[in-house]
Amino acid sequence: MTSDLPLSSRYAFALGLVREAGDLAHDYFRRRASLTIKSKGLQDMVSEADLNTELLIRRRLAEAFPEDAFLGEETGFSDLAPEQGLWVVDPIDGTQPFVSGLSSWCVSIAFMIGDALKFGVVYAPVRDELFAGGTGFPATLNGRPVERHAGRAITDGLVGVGYSMRIAPELFLPMFERFLRAGGMFHREGSGALSLCYVAAGRLLGYIEHHINAWDCLGAIAVIRAAGLKTSDFLANDGLRAGNRLIAGSESVYDALEAIYNGPA
Repeated sequence: MTSDLPLSSRYAFALGLVREAGDLAHDYFRRRASLTIKSKGLQDMVSEADLNTELLIRRRLAEAFPEDAFLGEETGFSDLAPEQGLWVVDPIDGTQPFVSGLSSWCVSIAFMIGDALKFGVVYAPVRDELFAGGTGFPATLNGRPVERHAGRAITDGLVGVGYSMRIAPELFLPMFERFLRAGGMFHREGSGALSLCYVAAGRLLGYIEHHINAWDCLGAIAVIRAAGLKTSDFLANDGLRAGNRLIAGSESVYDALEAIYNGPA
């Protein structure tokens, strides 16, 4: 079970930890030409930077909150009991941009209790941008409140469109065509967590993806919800372990993207 320490203690710890982990990953980024990079699948890369950054996070959390469980992209699940606190971590979301020398990657940390997502922190070290927020914590960028996009339709700005090779092109392309024919214009950052944070911060109107993993999005979903925006129920149908579809945006943008996702009645 989760300790009686207030949620604010974990939130404050996560804010410091995500920067520490980001600094470590950033040091690897500066030396990326010497990294050993392996393929986990088509367009799915991993390096010792991913693993060692996750191990740092996991060790720090185990020292500070030994009663909590852990789920990381690289090291997997620890034992998880009902209503136990759970940290969900992606040490480097956007590994392909990372190894390609692009700045569009980040460290993402989320905290849950049972089925409830409590908060998330997402840090992009090269850009020095830290997004944070959750239940009882306002959505912020580098400590300042974010402002949502003023647009109410998908034609009023850019929408983040996610894609992974886990989804067959013949499933993705009809949805993407519907989006374009509806007048939408897309943005792809290479990091789902960052793109979702851009929705929270008003840079993007919304976000849509057929399948995304929990570690790639839960931290950012917490920030989006803290900003007063809507997301699909990612944790439904065992989304924590299996991943799920994800749609996000203001009420009107969300409704438009959901209709595009679902297609003709």
